[in-house]
Amino acid sequence: MALATLDVVVLDCPDPRALAGFYAEVLGGTVRGEGDWVDLDLPGGRRLAFQAAPGYVPPRWPGLDGSQQFHLDLAVEDLDVAEKGVLALGARPLDTEDRSRSFRVYADPAGHPFCLCAC
Repeated sequence: MALATLDVVVLDCPDPRALAGFYAEVLGGTVRGEGDWVDLDLPGGRRLAFQAAPGYVPPRWPGLDGSQQFHLDLAVEDLDVAEKGVLALGARPLDTEDRSRSFRVYADPAGHPFCLCAC
């Protein structure tokens, strides 16, 4: 029997409202809150949260001298269409070497790595 259930994944960042807005454009949903904590209510009842972190330092990918901390895998129908969309929203590519793979790696505007994965 489990001792707990997962409530929310929280991303530290310098500007919670801005990063929640980025993910709202990528995943849909509704942004709630202001200040140091902002929630993104996603379709299907899931939620992401964004917390202000003074002195925030983004993870490095690949993490040769430190950990990437975590990353999100986002399922998409068309990698090219999704890539164009996330780049327009402020993401930056982290790995452009192998375009034949079923995933592509990016950083969100605060520097967190995430992958677009063909489903």
